[in-house]
Amino acid sequence: MKLTVQWLCIFVFVGLLPAAAMAQVQASATKPAGGQSAHSTATHPSKAHSRIDPALLHPALLRAKAPAVYEVTFATTKGDFVVQVTRAWAPLGADRFYNLVRHHFFDGVSFFRVVQGFVVQFGLTGNPAVNKAWEKATIKDDPVTQSNKLGAITFATAGPNTRTTQVFINLGSNAGLDAQGFAPFGTVISGMDVVQNLYGAYGDAPTARQDEITKEGKAFLDKNFPKLDSIKAATVTSPAPATPRRPAQAAKKPAIPGSTAPKP
Repeated sequence: MKLTVQWLCIFVFVGLLPAAAMAQVQASATKPAGGQSAHSTATHPSKAHSRIDPALLHPALLRAKAPAVYEVTFATTKGDFVVQVTRAWAPLGADRFYNLVRHHFFDGVSFFRVVQGFVVQFGLTGNPAVNKAWEKATIKDDPVTQSNKLGAITFATAGPNTRTTQVFINLGSNAGLDAQGFAPFGTVISGMDVVQNLYGAYGDAPTARQDEITKEGKAFLDKNFPKLDSIKAATVTSPAPATPRRPAQAAKKPAIPGSTAPKP
C-alpha cells in the first residue's frame, strides 16, 4: 500500500488543522510516503524482539471474538492510560484490536506521529518480520457509528477496506474524519493527559520514512528518532482473563456404620 493511513488522514483533514499542525503537514507532504500513514514504527525494546509471540507471524489465525466491552491498559514511557472498547461501535475493528493486544503486538511500539490538536498515531512493531506478516492482513471497513472526538481511538486506513494494525487517538474534535470512513471503536477513559504529553517534536518526519521503519524496525528509530515515546506493554485488563478451574475433588466415601471415618 503506497498511500499510508497517515497521509490519507492528512489529505482529508488538512483544511481543518490548526496553523502549527498545517506547517508540519505541508513540510512532510512533499516527501514520498511508504506504507500506511497510520502505521507507526513500533519500537520493541531489545528484549521484546526475542520474545515475540509466534502467533504474530500468522495473522489469519488470530480471529478471537472480542467481549462486548473491554478495557486495555497501556503502560508507556510517559505513564499509563486506559482505552475502553465497545464492540458494537465497530465490531471488526474491535476484534482486530483485541487480538493484537492479546498477542502483545503493541508491546514496544513507538508513538511515531504526534500532531497536537489532531492525532497520536502508532501501530508498527520494531520487528520487520512481524510488520511484513501484517502488511496485507486487511479487514473490511465498519460503518461509522461514533464521531472522531477527543480521546476516540480509530484504525488508520489507506483507502476502503485496508485496515491492518495502525491506529490513532484523536487529540481534538476531528469530526471531519467521520465522513471519510474512519470508524472509532473505543475511547480513552483515563490518562488522556499522558496521551497529550507524548513526545511530538518530530511531527510527521517519521511518517515520511515508513518504508525504512518497516524494513529496519527498532534500529532505524533508535538512530533517527531516539526521543519518541513508546508502549512498554498493552494488556487487556477488563474483563479479567478467565482463571482455570481447579479439578473437582473426589467425593468422600460415606463412612461404613460401625467403622471409624477418616478425618478430613
